[in-house]
Amino acid sequence: MEKTWLKHYPAGVPAEIDVAQYRSLVELLEESFRKHGSATAYRFMGKAISFGQVDQQSRAFAAYLQGLGLEKGDRVAIMMPNVPQYPVAVAAILRAGLVVVNVNPLYTPRELEHQLKDSGAKAIVLIENFATTFQAVAASVPTKTVILTALGDMLGFPKALIVNYVVRNVKKMVPAYDLPGAVRFNDALNQGRGKAVRAVSVGPDDIAVLQYTGGTTGVSKGAVLLHRNLVANILQAEAWYQPALKKIPAGEQIVTICALPIYHIFGFNTNMMLSMRMGGCNILIANPRDLPAVFKELSTLKFHSFPAVNTLFNAMAHHPDFGSVDWSGLVISVGGGMAVQSGTAKLWLEKTGCPIVEGYGLSETSPSATCNPVDSTAYSGNIGLPMPNTELKLLDDDGNEVPMGTPGEIAIRGPQVMAGYWQRPDETAKVMTDDGFFRTGDIGTVDERGYFKIVDRKKDMILVSGFNVYPNEVEDVVSQLEGVLECAAVGVPDAKAGEAVKLVIVRSDPALTEAQVKAYCETNLTGYKRPKVVEFRTELPKSNIGKILRRELRDKA
Repeated sequence: MEKTWLKHYPAGVPAEIDVAQYRSLVELLEESFRKHGSATAYRFMGKAISFGQVDQQSRAFAAYLQGLGLEKGDRVAIMMPNVPQYPVAVAAILRAGLVVVNVNPLYTPRELEHQLKDSGAKAIVLIENFATTFQAVAASVPTKTVILTALGDMLGFPKALIVNYVVRNVKKMVPAYDLPGAVRFNDALNQGRGKAVRAVSVGPDDIAVLQYTGGTTGVSKGAVLLHRNLVANILQAEAWYQPALKKIPAGEQIVTICALPIYHIFGFNTNMMLSMRMGGCNILIANPRDLPAVFKELSTLKFHSFPAVNTLFNAMAHHPDFGSVDWSGLVISVGGGMAVQSGTAKLWLEKTGCPIVEGYGLSETSPSATCNPVDSTAYSGNIGLPMPNTELKLLDDDGNEVPMGTPGEIAIRGPQVMAGYWQRPDETAKVMTDDGFFRTGDIGTVDERGYFKIVDRKKDMILVSGFNVYPNEVEDVVSQLEGVLECAAVGVPDAKAGEAVKLVIVRSDPALTEAQVKAYCETNLTGYKRPKVVEFRTELPKSNIGKILRRELRDKA
């Protein structure tokens, strides 16, 4: 396909950039620590943490991890919300030559067990609020080193003591657990202090992150993201953002609101890593659902960048505290993870004067593949233009490119595309073409200017607030509930989350109730995967070979 989109690039954004400026994320991080040592890298609950502090603490933690006998390429899981310990742990793991495995802290024991076994993680850095989840699977996973932290651990004396006391004893947010042998995060830092980090040669083709994504088979797979994939995407995003960043007064540090979870690739690269590269400050929001607390935090700050999903933009724009925040510094609002709705975009622009620019990407693309120009003045309904160094084409089922105006499966080629799925060559072969394009499973169209638009999903994936839910996984779990003969999960429109999970069940026991189904799902599926709607039927629509026709159920919904 001719790269028509290049003619419509915003002024100052190059078609190609040098994505090999750094050999690894380690090189990028260490440059930031040298350049921006005294500047604030993170703010959390009113406490500022400098680049220099992240440097020192991650050095100490890296030395501690190497002291455990962990070798280059070993996997270390991180299971935490947005707390300053997260970026410290990430920098330490990478500096020690190890691989980051991002884990959703809200996972159920079943989901956690799969990810730890599949990745072969030897160690886990875990916030104590979810220690019971790990305890439930500790005996059956290869993860034998546990480093435990608490919400306030990096807030300094006496604030750390107060916050941790309130979280444990007043709000009762830490269920009782028993993990003998677990080491406290601050103790690990103390043990590593003063010890040298053994130099490990980390290059562009070494694995940096295993980012787990759902599978059409219902089994979550690890997208293998190399150092060069993530470095490329950081530099692509930085180049793309330039027209907006130029609006920030010279010498002013760029401040970004980090309400996206860092364990999600969108927050990991677009917040944490991009800010590291630019010497920017991230305002860490541990719980974006607590909107009064979010507004209280934002009301004391001036900030410039706010990446988020449609649900958060929408909830904030409708909140009575919206006016308590000074939005005048905001120059870039990036929407990703799920479709941005026109009503949300319109209201956000009216209230902040800053349009939401929608982007598109996946865990497999580190994540950004396309984005609308950041100097747009209105909502387009498109996913934008391919980023620098990136090509998109639309394919039919046989892998041939479709003519302009015809919908086809979006395929992406660029330096940010993953190396494949962890230890799954069969699954990798299904999504990668011979000429290096990644088949996304999303059906799109492209117009004469090179703007792409998603029109449908080839996969039956359900997108709940930016998180992928795979029907096979939900069905597999629910089919094991006594009283269920067969079931199907589909996505239905939801005003808040974009889509919600609907479960249609044929009962073998007529006494089975909706409440029982929902209680069972609560134990076995993390929040966003749980069905919001449960419907009982006498039969499910099927093809002549007996395949359940989810599309028919979805169309009726």
